Amino acid sequence: MKNTFIAISSAGPNRDQSKGTREQPFWDEHAAFIDQLVADGFVLMGGPLVDEGGALLIVSAEDEEQVRDKLKNDPWFEHGILRLESVKRWQIFIDKRN
Repeated sequence: MKNTFIAISSAGPNRDQSKGTREQPFWDEHAAFIDQLVADGFVLMGGPLVDEGGALLIVSAEDEEQVRDKLKNDPWFEHGILRLESVKRWQIFIDKRN
């Protein structure tokens, strides 16, 4: 059974805080990686935490281990642009989209 998780990351040691999200090293590789996770139905929503240099993803997965296992291959995690801070299971009570 799939569950919903929130994955929160912070700026990694190699993030250039003077540059925007799309100007970071390995942007194209990161974007392609995330696009594939969206196409696979794993990433439901996501985006940068603008004032912090981190990001938030809402994902659909079996468990926390699956979330961590999929995200560890993100080029931005591999190259220290982002650092995964936490993965939390989330139960949605309110969703205006439906």
